[in-house]
Parts: sequence; structure tokens; C-alpha cells
Amino acid sequence: MDMATNAALDHVADLGAFVAASPSSFHAAGEAARRLAAAGFSPLAEPDAWTSAPGAYYAVRDGAVIAWVVPETAGPTTGFHILGSHTDSPTFKLKPRPSTGRDGWLQAGVEVYGGPLLNSWLDRELLLAGRLVTRDGAEHVVRTAPMLRFPQLAIHLDRGVNEGLVLDKQQHMNPVWGLGAPAQSDVLAVLAASAGVDPAEVGGYDVVLADAQQPAVFGGDGEFFASSRLDNLSSVHASVSALAAHASGGAGRRIAVLAAFDHEEIGSATRSGASGPFLQEVLERISAGLGAGMEERARAYADSVCVSADAGHAVHPNYPDRHDPANRPALNGGPLLKINANQRYATDAVGAALWARVCADAGVPYQEFVSNNALPCGSTIGPLTATRLGIRTVDVGIALLSMHSAREMCGVEDPLRLALAAGAFFRA
Repeated sequence: MDMATNAALDHVADLGAFVAASPSSFHAAGEAARRLAAAGFSPLAEPDAWTSAPGAYYAVRDGAVIAWVVPETAGPTTGFHILGSHTDSPTFKLKPRPSTGRDGWLQAGVEVYGGPLLNSWLDRELLLAGRLVTRDGAEHVVRTAPMLRFPQLAIHLDRGVNEGLVLDKQQHMNPVWGLGAPAQSDVLAVLAASAGVDPAEVGGYDVVLADAQQPAVFGGDGEFFASSRLDNLSSVHASVSALAAHASGGAGRRIAVLAAFDHEEIGSATRSGASGPFLQEVLERISAGLGAGMEERARAYADSVCVSADAGHAVHPNYPDRHDPANRPALNGGPLLKINANQRYATDAVGAALWARVCADAGVPYQEFVSNNALPCGSTIGPLTATRLGIRTVDVGIALLSMHSAREMCGVEDPLRLALAAGAFFRA
């Protein structure tokens, strides 16, 4: 195994640790903040006055985090190099009155969040993770031990299951978590106990299911990496790693910004999502601290670029016809440059040329991704950021198989290559 591969394995091991620490968007934002603080970044609370001094800072809003490095040379018209990503993944969210069950089983009432591959969540151990808010307004980030499972019906009771599995989101997607009567057992009490909180004091909660299986390297030559939430913690981790290294290695010409939003999988239209005001407010506060008015800020935005980093699709060997015949992204082929004629991805020619330069500077290959014309294209935070701020935006990411599965897979080389390209982007 060569040195580059050893570095890639070290990187995916750290990515695995990041994913394991981040079963919910609130955990992901907190873990990013913890790592940034360890790298010398200073926390800033939104209700407080913010310093305008050069340095490295971060702010957390719910399940989102934004961090930035202001160089010594920054002034009112200094532009921004923004690396955007998202902290959430398709899953199931705990409903109100979640303690349900029948026939001696304890179950949890959950609502589908985003677009998960439902069948991939069957027959695996799951945990609960998120935040509890007590009646005094205090927030408690919480996770349980593995405690839930969506048990699949045995083939003896559904002989035609292998000809087509149909899952009703309401009837079939109710995980079991114990035995007994729902009137005597409360899933919220288990959650509260794991956080050391009195269940009677819980006033609200944002809690999701998460896969309990640990990330792992696998393959005939150890070339693959499997994990939950690679869409899109692979990008969040790359941006945190790159920004921490950027802050310690000397700042670039522009203000380097990490923006990890929540709620991308459900449309981003929230206070902590990419369609919300969080990034704009942070950029305006930074600019104002540097003495910028409307004119100077407009000039700064005109000299800015956002790289929207989100996962894309590798060619699936069992479904080769689902992909574009000429553009065939492969695992370990380098990060993707994502392109769509209808601007579902925000990449244009200028952005594509920038990404080519960035990858060349980082010494990593990249590959183009475009959808098959017969299949609808997904979208990302890229077009949302470009529309909201008018900043040129480029869509990129690593290639996955099994996207939106409870457990996705990528190549071991690609997460490191994305982080190296992100570092080159911050320096550009």
C-alpha cells in the first residue's frame, strides 16, 4: 500500500469517527464546532457583538454551523471563498406521542424525513439522536444506545416478496424498541434518561433515527468505504478538515468560509437551511466589521465563489443504463464536477474552469457528472446560494453508490481528494 493510500485510509478513519460522533444534524454541527475549537477557532454567539479582528471563528445555529478565517490583509472589499455542505441525511423523525405498539410490542411513531431508501432501513439496529428542549429553554443534545429495529416480514408470510417489496410508510415503518404495553413504557423517558433529564420537563424535541453500525473499509483490496450519512457528512468533514488546516497554515487572499446547513434533504427552507438567512447574515456581519457598506459588500460578493459540496452518483454496475453514456464517474476517480443544463446544479463554464485549477493545484483528479436525459436530476444547496446571494457557485462532491440508503459507500481515495481540493480552494 503506497503513501497516498495510507493517507487516504487515515482520512477515512477520521471521517468514520466524525460520522460516528454525528448521528443527527445537531451532533454534526457540535462535532464540527468541537474540532474547529480544538484547531484554535473562537466561538461567536449570534446575540453578542462580534469582533472584526483577523482570526478564525465559528457560529452554530441549531443543526448548522458556519466558520470563517479572516486574513490580516482583509478589508471592506475582500471577497469570500465559501465551501457549502449540509449536515442532515434522509431518515425518520420521532412524531408527537411517539410511544405506540400492539400485541405486546413497544413501537415508536416516526415520520419519514427526506427520501430514504426504505428497504435499506430494515433489519438493522438503530438508535435515537437529536435534541431535547426542556421547559426552561435549555437544549440537550442526546443519543441512545442501539434500541430500535424495523423487522422485515419473514418470507414464509410473504412468498412473493422477492418479486417486489412494497412498504407502506405508515403501516410498515414503525420500529420496535421493546416489549410491554405503551401505556406503561415511554420512548421519551428513555431519551430523557440518556441525557440525564427529567422526562416531565421535556417541552419539545427534534429526534431522528440513525444507523448504529460503525463505518468500515472493505473490498478485495480495501478500496471501498461504507458508512451511514456519507451524503453529506463526507463534505462536511472535508470542509472542516480543510478549514482547520487552512487556519493553521496561513490565510489566503480571501475570507475562507465553511457553511454546513441543515434541512437540505427536505428543501432547505428553514432558519438553518441554505434558503434561510444564516449565511447572508454571517457574511454581512463580517463585512460590516471590516467597514463595508452596501457598495463595498457588493464588490466583495462579485469577487467571491461558493463551492457547493454534495455527494453524486457513481456508475452502478448492475444498472449501467441509468447513467449518461459518455460521462461515467467511478469510485476512486476523484471528486465530481456536477453539471446540469437546467441549473439544478449551479456550475457554469467559469466555475468549471475554477474547479479544474483548484484540483490541479491540489494534485488530485476530478471527473464530470451529468444525469441521463431520461431521468430527473436532483439538486443541492448550490442553486439556492447562487440565487440568494448572487455569488458564483460551483457544484461538486464525491461519488457514491447506494445514495440515500441507511448505509452508503464510496471509494477510500475520494474523501481525502475532496478535502485536498477544498484546501486548494480556500488558498486560491
